[in-house]
Amino acid sequence: MLELVAMADGAMPPAAESLRDRVVLVAGATGGLGRATSLAAAAAGATVVLLGRKVRALEALYDEIEKSGGARPAVYPMDLAGASPRDYADLAASIEREFGRLDGIVHAAAHFDGLQPFDQQKPEEWLRAQQVNATAPFLLTQACLPLLRKSGDAAIVFVLDDPARIGKAFWGGYGVSKQALAGLASIVHEETENSSVRTHALLPGPMRTVLRRAAYYGENTLMHPEPDYAARFAVWLLGADAGAMRGKILDLRG
Repeated sequence: MLELVAMADGAMPPAAESLRDRVVLVAGATGGLGRATSLAAAAAGATVVLLGRKVRALEALYDEIEKSGGARPAVYPMDLAGASPRDYADLAASIEREFGRLDGIVHAAAHFDGLQPFDQQKPEEWLRAQQVNATAPFLLTQACLPLLRKSGDAAIVFVLDDPARIGKAFWGGYGVSKQALAGLASIVHEETENSSVRTHALLPGPMRTVLRRAAYYGENTLMHPEPDYAARFAVWLLGADAGAMRGKILDLRG
């Protein structure tokens, strides 16, 4: 299992220029944390491959990064719920053709259909949660691993959820899939720990996101920070300075 490491608030400055000349793939690039991570990675000098299913949102994010002066990103529309192994192989081949390298992946995509009793969850929603939250990270990592291994220093960042809550009643397919993702991260770490590919996990605290609002209807989400805070730690994990965090879960809940 990955080791849990707490990070004190404000312990790390923004990672300015730490990703210069690196190519980073962000899955779920138009979601709350995915969008913030894409912007932060671009600000840190990376060329960002924006992976998501909403074309207009991807194009808007592309324009925002380009206007900010960051390296020109790439847009790659894909619906993770229906993507096949061949689709991921094509994605990896496209990145290699266009950039010749890949130095990092952030698995920020997530599907959550709300809290509901186990016996009322529709089978198709259960399957969608497993596909997006667990199977897609497996297929994407597997397809891109040969390209990551060619980098002198590459990082894979899995975004987890609070294990103290997702194993409880009503979290259903989302809870199971996120626990499976933690297991996947541990396995990938053990199989890459002697290579140039680092495996990390990020455990954000509550954030001002659509997913948070869907899970906590009566909560005032304005009391929580924007995803930008967690995003800068994701960017730090992608950079060479995070070498000591190999095989660890960076816990931001405190």
